[in-house]
Amino acid sequence: MQEAKPFSRIRSFLWPIHGYEHKKLFPIFVLFFLISFVYNVLRCMKVTLVVSASGSSAEIIPFLKVWAVLPGAIILTYIYTKLSSRLNREQVFYAMLTVFLGFFTIFMVFLHPNREALELTTLADFLQEKLPVWLKGLTGLIVMIRHWHLSLFYVLSELWSAVVLSMLFWGFANEITTVDEAKRFYAIFALGANSSGIFSGQCAKMLTLDHYNPYLPFGTVAWEQSLILQLCMVLLLGIIIVAIFRWLNQVILPRENIRVKNIDPKQETEEKKLSLKECFSYLTKSRYMSYITILVVAYNIVYNLSDVLWTEQIHERYPDISDFNAYINEIASVTGLFATISALLLSGNVIRRYGWTTTAMITPLLWLVTSIGFLGCLLLSSGNFLADFLGSLLGVPFYTLALIFGSAQICLGRAAKYTVFDESKEIAFIPLPREEQRKGKAVVDGIASRFGKSGGSLMIQMLLIVCGGLANTIPFVTVIFLVVMALWILAVRGLGKLASKAIDQELNTTSQSEPLDVRPLTSNN
Repeated sequence: MQEAKPFSRIRSFLWPIHGYEHKKLFPIFVLFFLISFVYNVLRCMKVTLVVSASGSSAEIIPFLKVWAVLPGAIILTYIYTKLSSRLNREQVFYAMLTVFLGFFTIFMVFLHPNREALELTTLADFLQEKLPVWLKGLTGLIVMIRHWHLSLFYVLSELWSAVVLSMLFWGFANEITTVDEAKRFYAIFALGANSSGIFSGQCAKMLTLDHYNPYLPFGTVAWEQSLILQLCMVLLLGIIIVAIFRWLNQVILPRENIRVKNIDPKQETEEKKLSLKECFSYLTKSRYMSYITILVVAYNIVYNLSDVLWTEQIHERYPDISDFNAYINEIASVTGLFATISALLLSGNVIRRYGWTTTAMITPLLWLVTSIGFLGCLLLSSGNFLADFLGSLLGVPFYTLALIFGSAQICLGRAAKYTVFDESKEIAFIPLPREEQRKGKAVVDGIASRFGKSGGSLMIQMLLIVCGGLANTIPFVTVIFLVVMALWILAVRGLGKLASKAIDQELNTTSQSEPLDVRPLTSNN
């Protein structure tokens, strides 16, 4: 055992890592950074492919999240559970990575080059002809069926975060990291994950070609070449991830005498899983947990509503698929920059100085203020006197103004979520007794987040059916948005009154007690 010397005041703030811990910290940090990097690349790529497909638009996204991503998550979770009952943690990691990297390889060499032949054109055209006029809002669902291979790519890209990051990486990291190390290591991991968006966005943007390059031995148009280059980068990084993980398990961990615990997934599930009836029963009895649930559900609804409208604005402004991909990768870089700055300057500092309520109020107020500009521009149509006046006053076309406000909302809103929102939400669990914490985490992480994501997508779907098009849903989305924002703000105030004193007391003593879950919730969790 090496004696740990106390850190200086500056080092305890900037780099609270002992010298002998670097050989364990750096490989795990790089592993987390690369997994987050790949997710950010896939996140931009999946949206580009499904929204820019022939006959498609942002209307396809809510249908994908409900009718494709949710079943896909259930299937992959089942596969993961079965593998975990038969293989050790290291073997499960390799098996699940093989599933993802194998699919991306098949997509690159077979599915996408033969996309026109693989489209379910006959079935999609039949459904489109038989669709009643009052159900024209289901066009997104038909497009999802027509481009089933792109929908499958969207699902696997979306689930990279849930499976590779949440299940595989965090399951491994929590087993080889002590509580004392986690308090110091995980904040550094969070910075790595948030900053990965900066680099991934710029790398993907550099690999997005403006013109066809005849010297590249693949692709027939510029976008095909760009897609193959980005997928090759994903596959290469995937191989590096596997190599680092093997090196950790075969060299670093044995050298440090760290034994990875193999937890029985059935036993772990039985301890943590609550039935849906038990979850709702618990919520009705606990006003405290009801407030936390409202926070999570409200954020996911607000984000999903805004994300669909914003994506449609990008599609209208950048109909070319290469331009579309370059723009959203640029937004990913800016978001990563804001999240990194927020993690350095706001996380921890704001809550210690101003308390829990002020910290938790930052995210909803940020979304509310930015929505005034974004939704306000969407409500005003081009040609309107006020719209033309605002555009001329600011010196930009009105349709560009809506995209600017929407992009600012997504960048700032995501950055706030990755830092102060997740921090305040996790800290809200601290005053609860251990049993209440476990039940609360099961409700919030298992039910509330999924309900919020699915709820926002279902709202958009119902509005599309009623209104017939995304543009016609904007007034109704605005009303829903404002109602949800009001509930969110009221929940923050209510929870603050119940728990601020207890939270402030706990924050002063966290160094002497073990937290419930010290994992930072980053952009990929």
